[in-house]
Amino acid sequence: MALTQVSTGGVKDDAITKAKIPANQIEASELADGAVSNAKIASGAVGTNKLASGAVGSGEIAAGSILNSNISSSAAIAGSKLADNTITTAKVADDAITQAKINVPLTNRNLIINGAMQVAQRGTSSTETGYRTVDRFRLAYGNLDENLTQEQVDVASGTTPYTLGFRKAFKITNGNQTGGAGTNDFIIFGYKIEAQDIANSGWNYKSSSSYVTLSFWIKSSVAQDFKGHLYTPDGTQQIYAFATGSLSANTWTKVTKTISGNSNITIDNDNGEGFHVNIAPFFGTSFTANEVTENAWAAYNSGTRMKDNTSTWYTTNDATLEITGMQLEVGSVATEFEHRPFVDELLKCQRYFVKTDFTSHVTAYFGGSHLFRQIQFVCPTPMRTSPSFSVDGQESGGGTKFTLKTWSSDQNNSTNSAVHLHHTDYVHGTGSGAVHSVGVGIDFLASNSGSPPNGAGNHNVYACRMYGATFSAEL
Repeated sequence: MALTQVSTGGVKDDAITKAKIPANQIEASELADGAVSNAKIASGAVGTNKLASGAVGSGEIAAGSILNSNISSSAAIAGSKLADNTITTAKVADDAITQAKINVPLTNRNLIINGAMQVAQRGTSSTETGYRTVDRFRLAYGNLDENLTQEQVDVASGTTPYTLGFRKAFKITNGNQTGGAGTNDFIIFGYKIEAQDIANSGWNYKSSSSYVTLSFWIKSSVAQDFKGHLYTPDGTQQIYAFATGSLSANTWTKVTKTISGNSNITIDNDNGEGFHVNIAPFFGTSFTANEVTENAWAAYNSGTRMKDNTSTWYTTNDATLEITGMQLEVGSVATEFEHRPFVDELLKCQRYFVKTDFTSHVTAYFGGSHLFRQIQFVCPTPMRTSPSFSVDGQESGGGTKFTLKTWSSDQNNSTNSAVHLHHTDYVHGTGSGAVHSVGVGIDFLASNSGSPPNGAGNHNVYACRMYGATFSAEL
């Protein structure tokens, strides 16, 4: 008997196997919606080679159905396959983005020179205000009862930041401020950046969506919050107040501040002051106001530089504050500190200050009633501008400022009045923007005064050794 039709009920379960269905006999259009469930698809049965291009859209993937474990370690998702704003901060695991995955320069990120406090050409301790110890960093103060001490010190081993490669810090030790916290008292630890270094850094400082990030390590012997501010002196002066947050006593803390640009900022493309970073151990209320908004740019006003300061540190005799690892970089992320070799940092510092003993030659001239010579000093790197000059003399305490040498004898001289800056020579094409050598004049009131015992001789050339010569082109 011939069968003309077989109903579904007449087919025994598992009677139709895969082997009995020819290839390509069942079209997708012949499957009822929901007929093929996940349970009916064997593991690994559907490979990427079985899916037509564009067959699976994001709307056809259930939320949470693609897990990390389902993505091959060698698989790559091209940026072109991700819709705008698909990956949000909340979807990025902590520590998932490393410095190696960030498109930032590997070198010259840090706009701060000597941020690890390695170089201290002037000395390692001073009780005077200004640039006195660690190069490029300035401690200024006024109206105090007792001066502060500024020092370059060692970072204690085993601590963080020591474990991160920092070996030196800038340390401030308070005096005994017996009169208390006066309204006009101030202490400021600061760094000034050359304007052209900011202008050419890549920071769009006029845009609120472009950023620089400041980071540094700080330790105080007194638990408190410290205030600070950024300052741009060009054009209409702008100021940006910030706070370190509450510090625990005698504990190193890393402070990070991300700063947006502002349309009111002006940065000239020149060798003048362009950007200040200031941290205040204390500022009296003549310079502060609680209505100041922190973490925002505002027009500069000398009476509203930052919020009112806590005075605990300032009124604690011999309180200390230490800072190291200061970095300012373009971008909204604080990357790892850019450690640079000592010689690199020294050379960068010498654009602004040089202290050295050096030997060159001088020529003797008779002109009227005095003897005139000149000694040439070649700068180790182009200096920012024509430097001021002084000569300190031998560090051993001998007092000799310079020595004139001949084949038979030496003539030591200890007077400062005979030595002065005679002229500066500029790097070709830079105008007054980069000094490459300095002529130091040596004058004497009498025609033979200070000359070697065997006589000066008109136009004779002598070797000359200069001791403790300093050339300063600081901002």
